[in-house]
Amino acid sequence: MKVLVINCGSSSLKYQLIDMTDESVLCKGLCERIGIEGSKITHKANGGEWSQEVPFPTHTEAFMKVVEMMTTGEGAVVKDKSEISAIGHRVVQGAEFFTKSEIVTDAIIDKIEEIAPLAPVHNMAHVQGLRSAKAVFGEKVPNVVVFDTTFHQTMPAKAYMYGVPYEMYEKYSIRRYGAHGTSHRYVSMAAAEYLNSSDLKMVTCHLGNGSSISAVKAGKCMDTSMGLTPLAGVLMGTRCGDLDPSVVTYMEQKLGIHGQEMADYLNKKCGLLGVSGVSSDMRDVTNAADAGNERAKLATEMLAYQIKKYIGSYAAAMGGLDCVVFTGGIGENDYRMRASVCANMGFLGISVDPEKNCKRTGDIMDISGKGSRVKVLVICTNEELMIARDTKALVEAAK
Repeated sequence: MKVLVINCGSSSLKYQLIDMTDESVLCKGLCERIGIEGSKITHKANGGEWSQEVPFPTHTEAFMKVVEMMTTGEGAVVKDKSEISAIGHRVVQGAEFFTKSEIVTDAIIDKIEEIAPLAPVHNMAHVQGLRSAKAVFGEKVPNVVVFDTTFHQTMPAKAYMYGVPYEMYEKYSIRRYGAHGTSHRYVSMAAAEYLNSSDLKMVTCHLGNGSSISAVKAGKCMDTSMGLTPLAGVLMGTRCGDLDPSVVTYMEQKLGIHGQEMADYLNKKCGLLGVSGVSSDMRDVTNAADAGNERAKLATEMLAYQIKKYIGSYAAAMGGLDCVVFTGGIGENDYRMRASVCANMGFLGISVDPEKNCKRTGDIMDISGKGSRVKVLVICTNEELMIARDTKALVEAAK
């Protein structure tokens, strides 16, 4: 079985084609600037890479180009799109309506669209991707949706409820949902397998342009840092993370902006970008800090401090800690951020070996310091494989 894994953004389409016989990636790529002038595709396959500027008015044209790149020329990996058995889609928000991955129906697409206000930056893009995939591949090819939120459905009510009138939950489903669930699920499973134990108390840190921290006990999520939407939690590339709600109302008064305009401000102009004034990319911010930019230095210190606080609070919530996992673009590659987060954490049994921490040695790295009671691991996340596995299982079960 060959599964095409899709992750749609409002103006982008990431894809991987995975052969599930051995879980190998046949090709992968990215369509950028969909609906914007200068759109292009980058396709990687057979050891090569090809880029083309192609007009993509909508996601449908992007899907058509993906099929062309996979089936023709030097980057071809299949003879025809009929070789693709199923399509797996990442969807950020499933709310309480979706507690597991699902085979797509029109009703499911409509529901994903209905709950889009809970993930305004993401869900409408996923809807566009689902409809475009059906248009290009037809009704015979099954589509599967895998939700970021389903892994977090095991949280107890005391963790996911907010201190607002209960009727807000009953009428409007206002609660903590979390995100990055496929990543937290993948790395927590990988850590349990690596440490040969299914009964671990661990904190998984998915750190990238969007970041979230989860408390995972015996393979189940007990708490997570993102909230009703992916805006909550630690400082991110352009997202503010946790705020006193009065900060928002005060800024609305001062800036004269409200509603969606304020939501866009909090999602797109804050975080590392807003604090540093340099960039939303951690690499740029770190370089600026090294060059003496005090605001950039402050941004990096804020992020490390906030992650440290989450690890400590989740250890308290779980009644102990056996393992800390770093993953995501920053978590996997920024050794200085890992060192800063774990510094002065000896009271919790956490220490990092400086030499191991600085070297990239594989998809799973044990960077624990000598005598560290808590294992500190760096695990390369593979959300696409998680989505492909769910897709395969559902399609085979439906036969």
